[in-house]
Amino acid sequence: MRIAFTTSSPCLKYACKECTRRNSSRKELAKSFWLPQKWKTKAIPRVAWKTPKFLAMTLSDKDGDPRTMENLQGKKEEDSYDNFPLAAVVGQDAVKMALLLAAVNKNLRGVILCGKRGTGKSIMARAIHALLPPIEVKKGSFCNLPPESNTDDVVVMKPPFVQIPLNITEDRLLGSVDIEESLSKGEPVFQPGILAKANRGVLYVDELNLLDDSVVNILLGVLADGQAVVEREGFSVVYPCEPMFIATYNLEEGEIRPHVLDRFAISLSVDNEPLTQDQRIEAVNMSNLFADKRRDLIGQFYEETQEMASRIIFSREFLKDVVITKEQIEYLCTEASRGQCIGHRGEVFAVEAAKASAALDNRDYVSEEDLRTAVKLVLVPRSMAVLNSEQQPPPPATEPNSPPPPPSSSSDKEEQETKTEEQEETNAMVPEEFLFDPEGGIVDPNLLQFASKQRSGRSGKRGKIYSFDRGRYIKPVLPRGDTWRIALDATLRAAAPLQKMRRERHMDGNSSNDRRVYVKNQDIRIKKMSKKAGTLVIFLVDASGSMALNRMNAAKGAAIRLLSSAYESRDKISLISFQGESAQVLLPPTRSVAMAKRRMETMPCGGGSPLAHGLLLASKVGIQALNSGDVGQAIIVLISDGRANIPLSQSLGETCDVKKSKSELKQEVLDMAKKIGALSKIKLLCIDTENKFVSTGIAKEIANAANGTYNYLPKATDSAVASLAGQAISSIKSSF
Repeated sequence: MRIAFTTSSPCLKYACKECTRRNSSRKELAKSFWLPQKWKTKAIPRVAWKTPKFLAMTLSDKDGDPRTMENLQGKKEEDSYDNFPLAAVVGQDAVKMALLLAAVNKNLRGVILCGKRGTGKSIMARAIHALLPPIEVKKGSFCNLPPESNTDDVVVMKPPFVQIPLNITEDRLLGSVDIEESLSKGEPVFQPGILAKANRGVLYVDELNLLDDSVVNILLGVLADGQAVVEREGFSVVYPCEPMFIATYNLEEGEIRPHVLDRFAISLSVDNEPLTQDQRIEAVNMSNLFADKRRDLIGQFYEETQEMASRIIFSREFLKDVVITKEQIEYLCTEASRGQCIGHRGEVFAVEAAKASAALDNRDYVSEEDLRTAVKLVLVPRSMAVLNSEQQPPPPATEPNSPPPPPSSSSDKEEQETKTEEQEETNAMVPEEFLFDPEGGIVDPNLLQFASKQRSGRSGKRGKIYSFDRGRYIKPVLPRGDTWRIALDATLRAAAPLQKMRRERHMDGNSSNDRRVYVKNQDIRIKKMSKKAGTLVIFLVDASGSMALNRMNAAKGAAIRLLSSAYESRDKISLISFQGESAQVLLPPTRSVAMAKRRMETMPCGGGSPLAHGLLLASKVGIQALNSGDVGQAIIVLISDGRANIPLSQSLGETCDVKKSKSELKQEVLDMAKKIGALSKIKLLCIDTENKFVSTGIAKEIANAANGTYNYLPKATDSAVASLAGQAISSIKSSF
């Protein structure tokens, strides 16, 4: 085999002098490849020669025997197509198109796939990697840098496929000091992280919603900048990192922060396209064939797979020539506005997706179909409103040299104007939003629960507890506190650059050199631990006689509904009732919802209202739970009318000769609420069930004194109370 350089085109770096098909190689190559019309008459991209079909027509071994297509196909199947072919995936056309667009245009940042278990998310992520063309890497580069000149030693390799484990640390992700090399050389030596290996390849994250927030933030910064910055003890390194990012997650195990989804162009759900009965049967047959006769399945879809791989190669070269008009950009911005998309990333990504779709379809202009694809894949998942296809304006025509629309007659114009006026009158009669009286309207509890989950701050992610004794090791820090665990890796990295100097000092002191590593106190690093922090929900229910006049039954039902919701999110629950002369803990912090329901349903009513003692007892329960380290925050849900008639001294068993007035009892309750407001990790949610005709507004004053949240629900059912309380709890969780 003899390869020589040529200057026929900047895209063609290599040309074959000794070809098995002589002068017909280009013609045969054009027939064999899926080629855009533009490339039929121009040079082939430099990456095309590394593909099996090109090699079959242009390469021969040293003995002159041609390499047959069958041998190359078999080698390619063994090396690159060991995964399930993307063309063999049944259905999921939108996901396939999204992956192809991301493979063509790196400005799309990546694709995030959401779906339940066993829906093929990971299979499609690995299948698109098999379609990517080989890359040229400068020999010895730790981050897959391309060659800078023709004289550099070049290694042709498949794009790397790097998966990020869920328990990864910051040092393993970005890179750190190589302990062994640093000890031998006496100076800091950089050890690359997995982001360096993923450059110009595929970076894959399975269960993105379970990845630590600090790691996700690092990924967002690196992918946005296109480079990683590592600053450690004694060195600073900057290296490029521009992979194709693919992430998957299961919505049942928790959602993802909206900010994370906004950073990537395409976020799709594989559950939106359910398979029919015939498709499910076909999917099972494909899976069985892949398990039993893998080569047969790969051979069955070989031609289609090669066509998809060729389209990616040429579309990448063709992308820079695609032009999008101002009218088309205006159309995409209009659709983003109609969909109430937050921010401007949606429009920017939609433009890039439309251009990639045009390049993938062998065009240098953006068509109406490309705009529809961009709206479907980029804007619709971001929209806060439902886009109606009947009201959606058609995309502007973009076909070059297309004839103008035929002129309309005057009668047609008048008829059209009449229809437009009638349509405007009809639309004016149906406003987009309806405002109901909150006391007279009937609220759908399912709708309220959906809105609660939709608008919650940190959806799917609970807070975390950071400590130095329990949890998952996330990063090394300097020693602090009394109880900690030594981070051996970070300690050795800190001591490695100073080993040569310390060894020389030790030998100058005429001491025996019997130690391999010299570690000082200033080298010690400890482990910073992290674990998921649940929330303790303390239900403080007024069981006094005053509640009997209002909606005690609704309060009980709402509390039971909220208990079930707290149990599903793995939060702890506690139940405190106050009636008679004191408050009592009916249920200590626990996750047993059955016992909570049983005690709530048999909760006695009547007597006085020792509200101050109830607030005191709730704050004590919350502080004890926080000190134990089992929860990260506590929320007190007070269901009461705010009226108190039992002083705190009487509830505590103290003797008091002077009877306190209503104003003194009120001030006592407000003082206790202020103490709760001073606690940073305890919040108060007050649900006022007092009748508005005899309302005193005390419950609202209690909420304001505790810097908490107030809700007035005099006529709501138990389901409405539970839904509103769940929404308030979600917003309170996000504020911690």
